[in-house]
Amino acid sequence: MIEFKEIRYKNFLSSGNQLTNITLNECGTSVIIGKNGAGKSTILDALCFALFNKPFRKITKSQIVNSSNDKDCLVELDFSVHSTQYKIIRGIKPNKFIIERNGNKLNEDANAQDQQKSLEDQILKLNYKSFTQIVILGSASFVPFMQLSAPHRREVIEDLLDIRVFSTMSDILKEKVKGVRTRIQTLDLKKESVADKIIMQQNFIKSIEESGHEEIGAKRQEIKNIEEEMEEYQNLVDNLLYDLKMKEERIRDYTDVGKSLRKLGTYKGKLQSKHTNSTKERDFFTNNVSCPTCTQTIHEDFRVNKIDQLEKTISGFTDNLQEIEDAISEAESKEKQFISIQKEISNLSNEISQTNVRITGSRKQSNKLEQEIQTITTRLENRNSEHEKLSTYKASLKQVLADYGDLKENYEYFQEANILLKDDGVKSSIIKKYIPLINQQVNKYLQMMDFYINFTLDEEFNEKIESPIHDKFSYPSFSEGEKMRIDLALLFTWREIAKMKNSVVTNLLIMDEVFDSSLDGLGTDEFLKIIRYVIKDANVFVISHKQDLVEKFNAILEFKKVKGFSILRGVDKNIS
Repeated sequence: MIEFKEIRYKNFLSSGNQLTNITLNECGTSVIIGKNGAGKSTILDALCFALFNKPFRKITKSQIVNSSNDKDCLVELDFSVHSTQYKIIRGIKPNKFIIERNGNKLNEDANAQDQQKSLEDQILKLNYKSFTQIVILGSASFVPFMQLSAPHRREVIEDLLDIRVFSTMSDILKEKVKGVRTRIQTLDLKKESVADKIIMQQNFIKSIEESGHEEIGAKRQEIKNIEEEMEEYQNLVDNLLYDLKMKEERIRDYTDVGKSLRKLGTYKGKLQSKHTNSTKERDFFTNNVSCPTCTQTIHEDFRVNKIDQLEKTISGFTDNLQEIEDAISEAESKEKQFISIQKEISNLSNEISQTNVRITGSRKQSNKLEQEIQTITTRLENRNSEHEKLSTYKASLKQVLADYGDLKENYEYFQEANILLKDDGVKSSIIKKYIPLINQQVNKYLQMMDFYINFTLDEEFNEKIESPIHDKFSYPSFSEGEKMRIDLALLFTWREIAKMKNSVVTNLLIMDEVFDSSLDGLGTDEFLKIIRYVIKDANVFVISHKQDLVEKFNAILEFKKVKGFSILRGVDKNIS
């Protein structure tokens, strides 16, 4: 049994920086009163936040922190499971999530997600949906059982009947089936691989025994052909080397031709310069009888002698230039021959290199064939070892087939177990046994609330409703007050079933404004009788606006708004 003892919170929604303490296991029945916005329903959000990290109402986590202080939002919840004491501390700004067991922190190294899973699965053994079906009935965001989808209805029932273990077993089994399926696929591949190896080995042995010598002969003939080809290549190389040697000796005669050509070019340039200067000077004395600069008259004899002298000099330069031109022409011819021989030498060198590459390739091919001949010879000499290898492959295939058979058998067992663990298997059988009891309890509570209909759920949790005055009625067809009676009857039934199964038994029941909207006076009286005289094992908190109800409860908790913050003014205990 889960016994909720005390909840404390501060800077949570409209509460301020002082802790609000509410004892949860003391007064039997308690009514929580206050004006709208005073903070009456905060206890619902604080409980859900502490246990499941989300509020009861449809608000975001960021809206939980009091907007005035905007920090140090904290909720602490004390409860026990059997004799083990627990405390949950959860906060925002800074974020905080601590679980204590008998005063010691749990899972300090685990992340928040793992801690939450451990809290729900191992400590509380219920989730948010189940908690809000068994412990809380609210008017704001509570979704009644009858408005849940079929999967969520099943989830709640599985929690109540403590049969979610079958879902866990199903998940574990699925993982095992996945593992076995993977191993079967691996063995399938291995089986094919070993079978291929056997065929290849059998063909290999047959090839050794039938065509080994023939293959060796063919390879030897191929080697002989390669050697003849290599000999032709070598002769070609020798001839090319001889031609290369001749051309290298011939090119020596042209080694200095470039140097001579450069010298002749230099001489030619100098002579051309002198020829040009002498020609300019001759033209000067020919065209001028006086100096253009100083206007002094040039003596005629001097001028005529100078012109004759320069004519002879120019004639000598012209003859010399012609000789140099002839020498340059001869040198250029030799240079062309030098370049041509050089190109021939280069071509010969390339051809020699390419032929040597062919010789090297042929030699490698010959060596490879020799190795293949050696391999075939060795295999011919060791046929027995190849037969042994074939036997090993066959033994391996036999073992693979045996393992494959065992896995297939296990896989079939797992498949049968998986069928049993599905929703329509063992769980369905258990639910089927409890359906009559559930229907009996629901109708019992409906009659106690003076609502005489025959309400039944089938194994898929679809309702069937029969009434003396209604024909083919369904849950949505009823008024809000009648729906509330059905919701309350289901809530009380789930608590009864949980108590019988000892799965999710708690001392706490909180109902938010169940009297204020839907229940009429008669329904309210019948409901109060149920929570006072029938629900004896729970501490019931009822949140209400109705002041005329207070004398019917053991304790009164009043919330008021003071300077913008919700404050619990105290607990007034009645004796009634």
